[in-house]
Formats: sequence, C-alpha cells, structure tokens
Amino acid sequence: MSRTGSGSRVRALLLLALVGLLVAGCGVTRGEDEGLHRVRMMVPNSPGGGYDLTARTAVKIMEDEDITGRVEVFNVIGAGGTVAMARLMNEAGNDDLMMMMGLGVVGAGYTNGSTARVSDATALAKMVEEQEGILVPADSPLQTIDDFVAAWRADPASITIGGGSSPGGPDHLFPMETARAVGVDPNAVNYVSYDGGGDLLTALLGKKITAGTSGLGEYVDQIEAGQVRVLAVSGNERVEGVDAPTLTEAGVDLTFTNWRGVLAPPGLSDGAKADMVEALHKLHDTPEWKEALVKNGWSDAFMTGPEFEQFLRDQDERVSSTLAELGLA
Repeated sequence: MSRTGSGSRVRALLLLALVGLLVAGCGVTRGEDEGLHRVRMMVPNSPGGGYDLTARTAVKIMEDEDITGRVEVFNVIGAGGTVAMARLMNEAGNDDLMMMMGLGVVGAGYTNGSTARVSDATALAKMVEEQEGILVPADSPLQTIDDFVAAWRADPASITIGGGSSPGGPDHLFPMETARAVGVDPNAVNYVSYDGGGDLLTALLGKKITAGTSGLGEYVDQIEAGQVRVLAVSGNERVEGVDAPTLTEAGVDLTFTNWRGVLAPPGLSDGAKADMVEALHKLHDTPEWKEALVKNGWSDAFMTGPEFEQFLRDQDERVSSTLAELGLA
C-alpha cells in the first residue's frame, strides 16, 4: 500500500473515532443507573401558581435525590395553559420534555377553541389532588361562609370572584358548581380569570376582587401570616392547619377536588416513556415528597399507565359536558 493510501486510511479512522465520541457525548440523555439527564419541565402558567409550585417541588426533590440530573423548569404563559399544551404537542417524539398540568389545562383547551387534547399527549403520571378554598383578604367584612353565601344570593353581580385559571379550569368550575349548589345562577357569577395563583394573590390583596377560589397549597405562607382567610374548603374533610369548615359542614351539598399530573409529548418510544415514569415513581416513593404533600395540603393521587390514560379521557368528557351546560364550549 502506498504511503498516501495509508495516511488517508489513518485519517478516515481518526475521523470515525471523533464522530463516535461526539455522538456518545451529545446523544446520551439517560443511563440505566443514572436516571434522566437534560430533562426540561414546562409549567403552563406564571411563576407562583399551582402548577409552578408542584413542578418546582418535584424537580428539586428529583435533583436532590439523584433521580435525575439537573432539570430546567420554564414557564410558558398564555390562554390558561393552551399555549403550553400546543407547544407540547408540537414537540412530538421529544424525550427530554415533561409538562406539569392538571384540570385547568383540560378546560382551557375547550374554552380557547384548541384542538389539542390532554388525552392525545403521552400520559406519564397523575401526582396529587388538592382541595379548593374560598379565600378573602384578612380584613374582609365577610367573616364566614354563611356571610359570603348570603351576600352572593342577595346580589350576585356585587360579588367579584377571581380564580387562577381560565374558564374551564378548577378555579372557574369550582365557583360555578358552588353557585349552583347554593341557588345562584352560574351564568350570573361575576368571575375574573387570572393567569395563575401569583396574579390572583395580587388581585386579592389589592382588593380588586371580593374573594378568590384556588388550591390552598399556593397560599400556605399567606394563610399562616394572616394576610388571607379561608372561608371554606371544597373536599370531604377539613385541611390540616386551616381553620375553615368544609362546604358540606356549612350546609352546601358539594365536594370538589383539583388534580395535577405530568405529560410528555406524543410519539415517545416505549423506552423513553418507561424512563420518565420510573423517575416519577422514584419521586413518589421519597420521604421528601411525602413531606411536601403534607406541607402543601396535597392528597396523594399517584396513578400511571392505562389507568391514567383512561382518567385523562374521562376528564376530557367531563369538562366538555360541563362547559357545554354553561354555554362555554
């Protein structure tokens, strides 16, 4: 072989070796014993909201416990989660993206005329359920849930209710169902939508609304500090650490719970999906996650696989029918 041919062969082998190293360095995002790496967690509302709190709590625990590598959390704001949902669906096959979501994203899709449905994404895990609360500023003249209901019945238009979700979300569906339960026409409810719990808190403390309806986990600090008061909670039992009755205790025949879960883009490989679900299983099993449930007033509602997929289909049907009754879908 000529010296020229030999040199060409050596250069070709070196080039192949270099390409192999580059592929190995850039293409590996997960290992059998190392968990997920280079994962991003999308939050479909503003910082400070319920999705944001749940996502950042989950990510911190996964990082601290070496379940994943570093996880980038980023917020995509707009249309009650519809903008984020559209982005998720447009990233089909991307196995480095997860999104925290919940009932609000389901409803926002219908009320904003989107064709993206949560049941069309890759279902990873349902994580928590959470009661809603009816909150007022600390110095509100409405001292009890009875006061609130009496004022609402007397003049529905005078009671402005804010929620951290768009129509179809939990903060909207809850007051609508409460209105129906206490004899107020849901179509007469004066509801103002805010893009997440952070904006809602600003409106509540600024006296721009009479009351807010929201998950209590978003306002633990403000409740403890006495900045806001909880008139009633929506579940079957009282919330630990919150001095407020359930609606049923107050004579209102209604229970209502919100939920949050994690989706990935459609079109994931079975292996990529299994890795993500395994990471969420490991998160769920940590003592730190169990402590977070208690601290934030969340109920453990962990669910994966076909059960969660069917749950999402059921939620699509439930929300679409409720909004149709209200003339909103």
